[in-house]
Amino acid sequence: MNINLIGFLPALLPVALSPGASFTLAINSALAGGRRGLCSTLLGTTLGIYTHAVLIGLGITAMVASPAFFNMLKIAGTAYLLWLGIQLIRSGLSAHTFSFDHAANPVTLKKAWLANVLNPKAILFYLTVVSQFAGRQGNISDYLVLASLHVVVMVAWLLLVSRALIFSVRKIDPLMLKKSVNITGGLLLIALSLKALLS
Repeated sequence: MNINLIGFLPALLPVALSPGASFTLAINSALAGGRRGLCSTLLGTTLGIYTHAVLIGLGITAMVASPAFFNMLKIAGTAYLLWLGIQLIRSGLSAHTFSFDHAANPVTLKKAWLANVLNPKAILFYLTVVSQFAGRQGNISDYLVLASLHVVVMVAWLLLVSRALIFSVRKIDPLMLKKSVNITGGLLLIALSLKALLS
C-alpha cells in the first residue's frame, strides 16, 4: 500500500470543511432530530463516501464518467438536491413550534446516502482528487483507507458544528433558529445544485 495520507489531508480539508450538501443536511438533522437525527445523516453520508470509494476502486466511476452519462447523473443529482432544498425551505416556513422530534426526522439515512452518491461534486472529488493519492495500484482497500480519513474528518467537523448549534438553541429563540437554519439550508442546497449543473 503506497497511498499518500499526508498529502491527501490538505487536499481533503477544504472539501470536508466547506458548507456543502452533507453539511447542510447534518445541521438541519441535528436541529430537527437532535442526536438521533444527526446520527442518521452522518451514517448516510458515511455510506455515501464509502460507496464512492468502492465504485472508484472497481473502476466503475471512470467507466461511467463519459460526458453523456455524467450529464445525466449531474441532472439527476441536481434534481434530487433541489428537491431536498425545497423540502427544507417548506419545513422552515411551516415551523410553528420547536422540539427535537425524533419521530419526524426530515433527513433519513437513505436521503443522506443518495444526496452524497448523486452529488456531482463528490463524484468529481473521488475521480480527480482522491485517485491521485491512492498509489499506483489504486486498489479498493487503498480507496477505503482514504475514505476512512474523509469520514473521520467529516464526522468530527459536523459533530463540532452541530453541537455548537444545538448549544446555541438554549441562548436564542429556538423556533427562529430552526426557521433560519432550514430556510438558509434549503437555499444553500438549491444554490449548490444549480452551481453543479452550470459548471
